[in-house]
Amino acid sequence: MSKIKLSENFIKNTVKLALNEDLYPSGDITSNLIQNNKTIKVKLISNQKAIIGGLLFAKHTFALIDNKIKFNIFKKDGSLIKKNSLVATIQGNAQNILIAERVALNFLSHISGIATKTNQFVKLAGKQCKICCTRKTIPNLRVIQKYAVKLGGGINHRFNLSDEFLIKDNHIANSDIKKLVLLAIKKKRKRKITVEVDNLKQLKKIMGLKFNTVLFDNMNIKNLKEGVKIAKKYYETEASGNVSLKKVKLIASTGVNRISVGSITHSAIAVDLSLIHI
Repeated sequence: MSKIKLSENFIKNTVKLALNEDLYPSGDITSNLIQNNKTIKVKLISNQKAIIGGLLFAKHTFALIDNKIKFNIFKKDGSLIKKNSLVATIQGNAQNILIAERVALNFLSHISGIATKTNQFVKLAGKQCKICCTRKTIPNLRVIQKYAVKLGGGINHRFNLSDEFLIKDNHIANSDIKKLVLLAIKKKRKRKITVEVDNLKQLKKIMGLKFNTVLFDNMNIKNLKEGVKIAKKYYETEASGNVSLKKVKLIASTGVNRISVGSITHSAIAVDLSLIHI
């Protein structure tokens, strides 16, 4: 499986794209009204309890606008912060701080939101069951979103379509499940194979074949328990499908090894953060 690497170049290039989106074609015409030589100091405050993430994205946002801006960080990515926590201070040219403010906060709020929601699932699932993300991510932001999942204590599923074989219901609808698994085994070349099943009949049809993970999709608790009991000695087990904070503890109690949750990336609420003048 691909490893996420947030190099400095990657962060800078991502931030550049975001700034270009905000400043094309004429820059910040409103902030340009501010006296150009005015210096200010502001503090970055969290308005809620959260897992903070994306601080280097914010720091590089200000630096790319004005490398004389001082961005002092007081928390670490992945740390739990309380409401009204001081996360960072920013000091420098007022006009340039205002230009960079929203892009910096957008990165922080989104990454922190995913990390925070992931952490809620992780705590409910317990130590014996892992929470993992899916490919239900915003196009071109997958690396960032999967990084945020890791900050929240979750794990990453496959990063792209080449990482592993994942035989899903739509594949099975166009072919025989056992035939597909046998073909994947033949072509795997050290890649892992995950097979999605919707019912116990499908599971029993592929038992004994040499693959890695059984993915139980949208199965009720009774059938999921039975499926895990049948498969756990031979395969890693995973559950998915409409997983919510209300249901995740019950799903984890079946003994499944991991639970994949699409909502931690596609529906995470942004964390409320503010810049306040000192």
